[in-house]
Amino acid sequence: MKNISFLLFTLLILFLAGCSSFLEVEPQDSVSDKVTIVDENSAETAVRGIYSALRSNDYYGYSFQLLGFFSADNIVYRGSQTVHQTLTNHTVKSDLAVLATAWNQIYNTINRANHVIAKVPSLSLTTSFTEAYRNQLIGEAHFVRALAYFDLARTWGGVQLILEPTNSASTLADVKRSSLQETYDQVLQDLLKAEELLPETTNRIRATRATARALLARYYLYQKNWDEAAKYASYIISDQANYELVKPYRSFYANNASNTKESVFELFYDVNNPSGQAGQWLASVNGGTAWIRPSSAIYTLLTDPLIGGDRSVLVYQTSTATEPNVLIGNLYYRIDRTDPTFLIRTAELYLIRAEALAQRNNGNDLANALVDLNAVRSRSNVPLIVATPTQSELITAIEQENRVEFALENHRWYDLLRTQRAQAVLAINSTDRLLLPIPFSQLAIDPNLEQNPGLD
Repeated sequence: MKNISFLLFTLLILFLAGCSSFLEVEPQDSVSDKVTIVDENSAETAVRGIYSALRSNDYYGYSFQLLGFFSADNIVYRGSQTVHQTLTNHTVKSDLAVLATAWNQIYNTINRANHVIAKVPSLSLTTSFTEAYRNQLIGEAHFVRALAYFDLARTWGGVQLILEPTNSASTLADVKRSSLQETYDQVLQDLLKAEELLPETTNRIRATRATARALLARYYLYQKNWDEAAKYASYIISDQANYELVKPYRSFYANNASNTKESVFELFYDVNNPSGQAGQWLASVNGGTAWIRPSSAIYTLLTDPLIGGDRSVLVYQTSTATEPNVLIGNLYYRIDRTDPTFLIRTAELYLIRAEALAQRNNGNDLANALVDLNAVRSRSNVPLIVATPTQSELITAIEQENRVEFALENHRWYDLLRTQRAQAVLAINSTDRLLLPIPFSQLAIDPNLEQNPGLD
């Protein structure tokens, strides 16, 4: 009994040590915010820390992406950690490690943003640290915090809204879970603040006013506010000097491309900070593991000239003796793993506006929606839809276009969720499975957290 008690105590200590990670506030590339956010240079360092957290392997660099990838039907897991297949089977348990990894890092990202939002406004202005630049840094923090809460809401539902910097678990003692609508309301508040503060410049790896407006278009689409979704998508589409559907399709990512007009917001990686997921897409002949692969269903769609068109370049099938007939995704292909992660592309804004107009269906909306849909199809050399379809047919066509346009990006699961099609398309037997479980590790240390209904 003594040995068992000692073992349980040891496991508990290790468990609690690992679970508190999302409360840690020290940026990896700087010292404590309490010390460093005192002037322009330290404020810039803190904002860099926010982007570092966003692109980390625990967030968009790898872990968070897996949750959406494997929950849908475009991407499958063929690696050694077979527990990841519980995401695909929709039988995932709350002790799945990647749940806690992503959850913790999203809150860590929020916490870094909170430090900037709380401390930068009081910094003194100088000739170089102008009010406009100070506003920009604060706006960037609001944008990233909005994105982080948006990701939490669409994955787990309503969550704890932590809007002040935290330094220990005790500071969360009285923070209850907010409703889904309250969480989305916070997203909107942050995005509108970001839109107000951010500059009218073009930057594809840092937030600008255009970046905020693009995410607002996505937000309003999720909220079924068709007027606002169409309006905000139009801001990007109409700015053809900076944003367009680049041709051919592959030119936004192939030949080591980055920062093209296709990209509204992407995450930058280099040889010193490589992408965590890239190696898992690569075939073994290129030094990868090919644990993340296109599904046979999306491979069939992409290689159909009438559906995929030029997007067939996203996939190929191996023919080597040691690895025959393996489906490989080609969006992540760089041997040095410096592939960018595309978070918002111009094509998404066309399809957002197309869907919003089709759903609104006033006057010429269906015809205009078809124009936007055909713009995306034309870029990929897919035959245009000539005759105006019915509203239902058009909405179905837009869903299909979203699926193939973003075949290897983290869209499909969330598109099926927001359109309430996930159960029918993926044969999910319970609405309880449309949200992921709150990580068990967080439930164990925070009495204010409650598990999502029907999950464990």
